Amino acid sequence: MEENKPNPDAARSVLYVRLPCWKIYPGGVIYVADYVHKRRPAIRQELLDLALVAPRDRRRTLAEHLDRLKPDVVAFSWRNMQSFGPHPEDDALDVVMNFDHSPNPWRKLLAAKNAVRIIGDYVLSRLRNFAYMKLVRRMLPDSRIVVGGTAVSIFGKYVAAKCPADTVIVIGEGEDTMLSVVDGFREPVGDLYYKDRQGRVSHRTRSGEFDLATLTAVDFPYIESIFPAFREYLGDDIGVHTKRGCPLQCHFCLYNKIEGAHQRYRDPAEIAREIEALRTRYGVRRIWFTDAQFCSTLRSVHHVEHILDELLARKLDVGWSGYLRLNHLTPELARKMLASGISSIDLSFTGSQEIIDGLTLGYSLEQQMDAFRMFKAAGHTTQKVKLYMPLNAPDETVCTLRKTIAKVRELYALFGRDNVLPFIFFIGVQPNTPVEKLLIERGYLPAGYNPLTLNPFVIKKLLYNPKPLGRLIGRAYLEAMESIAPTSDYIGRATLDIIERELSKPEVVEHCRQVEIRAAIGGPGEIKPVSLLPGVRVCHTVVPD
Repeated sequence: MEENKPNPDAARSVLYVRLPCWKIYPGGVIYVADYVHKRRPAIRQELLDLALVAPRDRRRTLAEHLDRLKPDVVAFSWRNMQSFGPHPEDDALDVVMNFDHSPNPWRKLLAAKNAVRIIGDYVLSRLRNFAYMKLVRRMLPDSRIVVGGTAVSIFGKYVAAKCPADTVIVIGEGEDTMLSVVDGFREPVGDLYYKDRQGRVSHRTRSGEFDLATLTAVDFPYIESIFPAFREYLGDDIGVHTKRGCPLQCHFCLYNKIEGAHQRYRDPAEIAREIEALRTRYGVRRIWFTDAQFCSTLRSVHHVEHILDELLARKLDVGWSGYLRLNHLTPELARKMLASGISSIDLSFTGSQEIIDGLTLGYSLEQQMDAFRMFKAAGHTTQKVKLYMPLNAPDETVCTLRKTIAKVRELYALFGRDNVLPFIFFIGVQPNTPVEKLLIERGYLPAGYNPLTLNPFVIKKLLYNPKPLGRLIGRAYLEAMESIAPTSDYIGRATLDIIERELSKPEVVEHCRQVEIRAAIGGPGEIKPVSLLPGVRVCHTVVPD
């Protein structure tokens, strides 16, 4: 009965440490802690969220937890590592827009100062995060360190090089990997790097998929017992996971690498029980489905419908949202979404089939527009339609921009202008994506560049908004920021209005007419350049297929 002997390497206690970021519900680490507890209930666990601790107190607070609990395993969750990603505490987008496009020298200087501050903050943040790990190693030399999270999934090799010895670096989902760690790490599971006690780094790829159906409804009373600060998030959106994996091949996305291309699903009844517990026990009213996309493939749409049926049967008064794809929407599914409490329709949007195809988004624009009409026919009232618009994607032209604005105007007419929120964003170039490869081939990025560089001119390029359209969009954004009162209009709508004004000039309209004619007849040739803002000229060459 050798297998029944106690494992001397098994952990008796685990401290989870959520590394500092902006205040956002720490759903990933909560799922891991819940999963481990249900399978190894004797293990003592605690969760420390440094996002809720004042910066000056973080090191001291971590040291106090380490000294009191003396955990056998310390698991860090690291959300964000790149310095170009705009978020609620650092608006890199504003900084880049002002530095590149503001005609005001003072604003350019101020933007340069803010850029240095943002980059400095990220440098210090990385150094502090690694210092927290080194603190663990110094105070608890025999404890094993684990580090995972979104940042680690993208930059695992870099993290592995900087971590202390005896650290497990988890790529992608971590429930089963964490279970193998607390069981002594004799039989590692999952996709991971391991830096051993001699400092050697090895890499193990995942041999089998994690069975997501085993992820039952979170035991929130237990989570609250190990994470009293849990209640500080109850007024915010609470993240709920319904599936993992993405078979789509969008050019700028890493989800199909991190979670795999095969979609796996949680039990709809367990998902509904989780939401019911949040609503009835804690009064939560806002749910965000944290999947790469809440509904995407035909099979996943059926799964979504089962989830909505479960929510409707429980008559839960909750609002929910999540990133949607609408190409498989049906009138009945639209009705169930509205009846179950969808609070906003969130999706990537471009009104040009050429850009949809260029980014391999995998849907038809007309399908998407038909889906919007289904929502309206199903009883849409005041739910916001949030359009995340990748303006100036590779191969964007004045003509594709005009098409996008025309489609947005259709949505204003359908839902009401005040209910349509265009979010102006630019593609963030991620390592090992098709768009990164394309931009290296075109010479926009140098081969072998460091995606974690601190060079501000390279960082700026990773927020992709190149000339000549970048200047047009940037100036429009800045004009919108200056010209509207905070309560008078939404910045995205105002920005599109200004871009439309520039693209409505007769020479631009004629330019796009020529492009359409040449494309229709398949004729090559150079088309006369057009002027937009002063100093901005755009030309377009049509080449037959």
